[in-house]
Amino acid sequence: MDTKELLKKIRLLEIKTKGLTKHIFSGEYHSAFKGRGMAFSEVRDYHFGDEVRTIDWNVTARFNKPHVKVFDEERELTVMLIIDVSGSENFGWNSKTKKDLALELAAVLSFSAISNNDKVGAIFISDKVEKYIAPGKGKKHSLIILRELIEIIPESKGTNLNEGLKFFRNTQKKRSIAFVISDFIDNNDFMEGLKVSRKKHDMVALRLVDEAEIHLPDIGVVQLFNAETGATTWVNTNSQKAKDIHTNNFQKFEKDLDKEFKKSGIDYTSIATDKDFIKPLVKLFKNR
Repeated sequence: MDTKELLKKIRLLEIKTKGLTKHIFSGEYHSAFKGRGMAFSEVRDYHFGDEVRTIDWNVTARFNKPHVKVFDEERELTVMLIIDVSGSENFGWNSKTKKDLALELAAVLSFSAISNNDKVGAIFISDKVEKYIAPGKGKKHSLIILRELIEIIPESKGTNLNEGLKFFRNTQKKRSIAFVISDFIDNNDFMEGLKVSRKKHDMVALRLVDEAEIHLPDIGVVQLFNAETGATTWVNTNSQKAKDIHTNNFQKFEKDLDKEFKKSGIDYTSIATDKDFIKPLVKLFKNR
């Protein structure tokens, strides 16, 4: 992709997500994600109903009149986008691939973060860390993240989310909000990595799904190619038996995944490539 085409794609992405960020997600984002803690603001006179533990005894003794400490929430957060860029993310039966969807989600989340004056960074992961962009502020920084995500050609096609989660924990020493954007098709025990990360950080899982993974389209006998392993297999998509096996396997995977996320206490939603991502994302924010 040449520079002109790249800039055009980023500009279109910015225009598409700008309205969503401003009118839909900004308020939801602000209320869904709290600051790191409380910062001291001022001392004022004691009012009936104030908590005793907020009394500043030194000031009270000095003026011989009860005074309390007032605290404001520290709003500034660090948002990390941990994005799966493995081979399976290039899958998409309709006009949009999982990578395209991940790009749109990254745009909305990063613009929401900067509109709240938060830092945003990114880790692109296959079965290793492909790219790390340290957290920063401002529109320019968000556009750099989007440009890198558009341009990246991963060195590996496999998936090992644990590598990205381990790198995330090692680089982010202060509490962060981490959005893990992936289809979670990973033979490694990534759930353990999520649970370890959750002890210190606020973890949110956004699962990318394509309609063809749920229901096989009627396209006759086709050769299916695994983008991560290179393995191929022939399937008769007109066969009801093949369709049922395909759908049942997907539903079992989905049920098991949903159960594990709930058991781990990690906020999670599925987002389909052929559907609007606004509703599931807003619902996730409201439920927090």
